[in-house]
Amino acid sequence: MSNAAPRMGRGDPHRNSGAVTDPVERLGFVVDTVRELSIHTNPQELIQVFRRRAFRLYGGDASMSLSRRDLQWPFYRVTRSTRWDEQIDPWKEPGRLPLLKGGLLADLIYGDEPCILNGLCVRDDDPAYEYLHDACSLLCLPLYDGGVGLNMVVRISSQPNFFDNLKLADAVLEANLFGRATSNLVQARRAEKAYAELDYEMKRVAQIQRALLPQRLPRIAGVDMAVHYRTAARAGGDYYDFFDLGDGRWGILIADVSGHGTPAAVVMAITRSILHSQCHECKSPGEMLAIANDQLARQAEQYDSTFVTAFYGIYAPEQGELSYACAGHCPPLIIARDGTLTELCDVQTLPLSVDEGTTYPESKRKIVSGDTILLYTDGITEAANEAGELYGFRRFLNCVTEDAPNAQHIVDCINHKVLAFTGNAPAYDDQTLLAMRVE
Repeated sequence: MSNAAPRMGRGDPHRNSGAVTDPVERLGFVVDTVRELSIHTNPQELIQVFRRRAFRLYGGDASMSLSRRDLQWPFYRVTRSTRWDEQIDPWKEPGRLPLLKGGLLADLIYGDEPCILNGLCVRDDDPAYEYLHDACSLLCLPLYDGGVGLNMVVRISSQPNFFDNLKLADAVLEANLFGRATSNLVQARRAEKAYAELDYEMKRVAQIQRALLPQRLPRIAGVDMAVHYRTAARAGGDYYDFFDLGDGRWGILIADVSGHGTPAAVVMAITRSILHSQCHECKSPGEMLAIANDQLARQAEQYDSTFVTAFYGIYAPEQGELSYACAGHCPPLIIARDGTLTELCDVQTLPLSVDEGTTYPESKRKIVSGDTILLYTDGITEAANEAGELYGFRRFLNCVTEDAPNAQHIVDCINHKVLAFTGNAPAYDDQTLLAMRVE
């Protein structure tokens, strides 16, 4: 489509200079008009319907719309005109709208008041003469936005004294209600577009974040593993990882960034980067968490005081031993073959990023055949149903003590029971569950 200004033509061939005046007929016409307007969700289509019917509402031979939005006196734009051969969508092609300076219409739109001008004779040097050359009467209806008439509808009649001052108030109200409806549609479409763009970006963030998680579970000698990972938003702050430390030893991490969504996902990515850069340098879980804490704490203000809970353990299959440290995270569970539960809560310390210089004590636990190590985030125990009731630690314990043939069965059982409990309630926090059964 050309960027040139629209050509002037004969205008609307269906125009009728006479408005509907009979009260009963006018009521029926107005009802039909608003009914037709209610069907449309495209603001440009809404404009076309109103423009087509406005001749019967107000009468006149032609009409035009003006705007001074984002302009200063004496400039204004013509946004619509029934005299144009081709109508322009002002939201899609604002550059094609004629920009005029000064003259009668500038006085009217900047005057910010409705009015009727009768016995008019427009000078041929007026910037809008091509629109008003045959105008003997004008009906001027400002459309208010934020208390200011930024737009204006102008009805034109070649007959003197055509418009009725007694109907001016109703015309102002009708035009402004229509203008507000159009504005609401425009804002709704912009919001939809912005949401679609944001949703696309969020999907990309979620894809990138999930790419930072292990793409497959590692093969650890004598260990059966399963994982469940679910974010409350597109992206989340839960994080789990494995580090091959050589000699059959594996680092096992689960972490939870405070909050969720994109900010949490960004801090999660930073935490991952720190841990991957240090995992082969650190000899113990406590040292690993201390280094990560110091680096995060130095930048805590940039993350708006976001903190990270984490549990890091090093599992040595040959020794059958798990050494571990915990930074404020939910203590993992050890489920013995006979159903006995042990909570690894003996080394709880501050979360990462809270206080630089924090030390993280360590502990060790013998792992024997039949033991299951269960790591999880609080999105599991704090999942809420529609009544706001939390799933809770007691239900969680009842679930994990059930007999299960393998790690996947444990994960599936817990996940299904949590979903059955929450029903249709939305998830307010990310959920991660990692089961490791020693065979």
